[in-house]
Amino acid sequence: MTSPGPPEMPRFDPTVPSEARVFNRFTGGKDNFAPDRELARLALEIAPELPVIFRESHRFFDRAVRFLVDAGVQQFIDVGCGMPTPNSLYHILQSIVPDAKVACVDNDPVVVTHGRALAEVEGSVRYVHADARDPDRMLDHPDLTQVIDLGSPVAILLQSLLAVITEDDVARTTARRLVDRLPSGCGYLLVTHPVGDIRPEVTTLLAELYQDQGTIKGERKTNARPWKDVERFMDGLQLVPPGMVPLPDWRPDPGEPTIDTSAFWVIGGIGQKP
Repeated sequence: MTSPGPPEMPRFDPTVPSEARVFNRFTGGKDNFAPDRELARLALEIAPELPVIFRESHRFFDRAVRFLVDAGVQQFIDVGCGMPTPNSLYHILQSIVPDAKVACVDNDPVVVTHGRALAEVEGSVRYVHADARDPDRMLDHPDLTQVIDLGSPVAILLQSLLAVITEDDVARTTARRLVDRLPSGCGYLLVTHPVGDIRPEVTTLLAELYQDQGTIKGERKTNARPWKDVERFMDGLQLVPPGMVPLPDWRPDPGEPTIDTSAFWVIGGIGQKP
């Protein structure tokens, strides 16, 4: 079933900070513009812990992908993939399962154009220009279906993607429909999301900053979603232990340096469709 109409895709505007390019700036990339760098600077003034957040996000993602490969998954749909970096999904998979199939999805035309220029699009990876707010249209996109078979083991990865869909009903519908489309027994959903009830004084200011700059559009929100609301995105799935937890607490590798997560305000986890 395809949704009745596609959402309006963003157009390239270098004067407005892009979430993907701001993330690229935070992670040491060069694919960003002056407004992106200024937003990153302002965000760091509010939350000096952001470099730690991004470092732990990369570590979580690496562990999660390795878990999924061990579970038999060799197809991945990375929604809101952002600019290609050395820590991108495709690069992680090359070292552990080089023949894995990957669909990198983003609604930012710059991300998709840049990714297609760098990736081997004739092989096992595709960059797909689509919007997660229309999950059926996204999953049925011909660029995605060329490499992904939704009837076989597959993982859909939502790294902070639902956080930028500010309308709660749209975010819930998106998550629910993605779960519906997963194959039973071998379909997985990964979600990471900032939560607003750990350090509300920080996440409130960051929400205001990103919305004031036009980077996050949609219904105005005063803070990130509460932890319990984020957990509900996993309804209909069996949570992989330890569940939805601060990212450093999700299956840390033996000997990996530990940090105090009492004030860590991004959580994540993986759910399997029964």
